[in-house]
Amino acid sequence: MKKVFVAMSGGVDSSVSAALLKKAGYDVVGVYMKQWAPAVFLKECPWKEDRQDALRAAAQLGIPFLTWDFSKEYEKQVGKYMVESYKKGITPNPDVMCNKVIKFGLFYDKAMKEGADFVATGHYVRTSFGNKFSASARLPAQARSSFGKIFASQNHAILPAGYAKNSLPRSVTLLKAVDLNKDQSYFLYQLKKEQLPYILFPVGELTKPEVRKLAKKLKLHNAEKKDSQGVCFVGNIDMKLFLQQFIKPKKGNIMSLNGELLGQHDGAYYYTIGQRHGLNIQEGAGPYFVADKNIKKNIIYVGSKKELFKKEATIQSIHWIEKPQKFPISIEARLRYRSPLVKAILHENGNLVFSKAQAALAPGQSAVFYQREKVLGGGIIV
Repeated sequence: MKKVFVAMSGGVDSSVSAALLKKAGYDVVGVYMKQWAPAVFLKECPWKEDRQDALRAAAQLGIPFLTWDFSKEYEKQVGKYMVESYKKGITPNPDVMCNKVIKFGLFYDKAMKEGADFVATGHYVRTSFGNKFSASARLPAQARSSFGKIFASQNHAILPAGYAKNSLPRSVTLLKAVDLNKDQSYFLYQLKKEQLPYILFPVGELTKPEVRKLAKKLKLHNAEKKDSQGVCFVGNIDMKLFLQQFIKPKKGNIMSLNGELLGQHDGAYYYTIGQRHGLNIQEGAGPYFVADKNIKKNIIYVGSKKELFKKEATIQSIHWIEKPQKFPISIEARLRYRSPLVKAILHENGNLVFSKAQAALAPGQSAVFYQREKVLGGGIIV
């Protein structure tokens, strides 16, 4: 029996992931990762409640449960990264960094050292294990009958618990989730290709309603638990209020792109490209949007929505899961989570040319590259 360590957050997705793996014949261990939980205006990230939900789900499933405290590493490598990025005037992506450093860095490495054959998470994403591992081959008859058609629809998410070590596919790619409304591949482009054969995403073939349906069948207490909102260690709190605890306010001017003084702000680092709300401007001919920033001079430049559009962008620090053999290459790019994919031409030097001009390209955010369902990689907009 192969051992898999499942990152259990207390939510329904990771709980159902653990259940699916147990039904598929794995020796499942649930792990809650304690993150950095700074108190902001007396409101803490609800990690204690989340851990209790994860513990309760593990008890209901009859699996061991561990708590690994990564709070110091989280503060140093994710929290500090986010605050320092805002100080530099760029808009970071802490969820991408969390996945890279914590979930598929510290958690992955520790699980493997503890004897795991695989790790698993509740992310909505898939891997291309291919037709070799068909649903009928992977899923025991008892498991299929227990969950019915929904469980039998798994195609790539779960390997057979009794696989032969040399039968693992050597080349595995990252794919979008079946549920495109929940697809989280944007946050996972930093995964290492050599890790992919050892990572399982059990809910990647399911839709969110199907996951909740399975949770109800299992009588999991968190079947109807709401999805978490906002940055995980900040929670659903105003980002500006959070940043003010680490970056002191500093008065500065709000200027039009033509150099006209329009108002004042309390710190250019609090604002991001494309932002409209929170600007102290007598709009007049507006509305106005943040179009550019000068951090050294502490100036925000605003313009109309039309002035936010750009035909191309420069992408740096590119990480490849599947590096193209030739450039330039036609791809689809996602420039923000939830934003529609846009057709583009990517050059080897990181120049990204869009088929249609795109608005509010925020330096520091991730651009992720796709070809059909496949995630090629991604990088940072500069």
